[in-house]
Amino acid sequence: MSIGQTFLGLLESSPRHGYELKRLYDERFGQGRPLHYGQVYATLARLLKSGLVEVDGVEPGAGPERKRYAITAAGVTDVGQWLGQPEKPDVYLQNILYAKVVLGLLTGRDATDILDVQRTAHLKVMRELTRRKTSGDLADELICDFALFHLEADLRWLELTAARLDQLAATLAGTQTVGAGTPTHDTSERRDGSLA
Repeated sequence: MSIGQTFLGLLESSPRHGYELKRLYDERFGQGRPLHYGQVYATLARLLKSGLVEVDGVEPGAGPERKRYAITAAGVTDVGQWLGQPEKPDVYLQNILYAKVVLGLLTGRDATDILDVQRTAHLKVMRELTRRKTSGDLADELICDFALFHLEADLRWLELTAARLDQLAATLAGTQTVGAGTPTHDTSERRDGSLA
């Protein structure tokens, strides 16, 4: 998530101090990963430098002066463009679970154990999210549903991979065949010594 654009969206309704932005962000988007104050003020400094926010007022405090930030017209345009753009769908063509399964097979370990351990970890997190979803508000429900759907997709992949382990092992060993015994790739040696 873009912290900068999120801050701009939060500032669009009214000017706010940095600590107010942190509190709102943590309440609505932090979900167990609150922002550090350093991130808040570094982000505000970048937004200020790029002209997307301005200092709307300065108030004396017990420590340093407290600045109140307001969004500029350029900031409104920026957040509007960001909201209107689709997010790139995450496609994990080389994810770490796949790498672990392949390395397990290549090193002679039981890849089924690797998949079982991962399945157990996924199910544990899914149970925690389901508990949180049932005891939370609508925002919690939506956030938990998003995570649960992704974890369910992972579980489907784990099941499919478990069903194809023998085939994957054969492919990695270079012995998988297609149809009636035709090799999927030629491993014969060329004249120059490289494999075909």
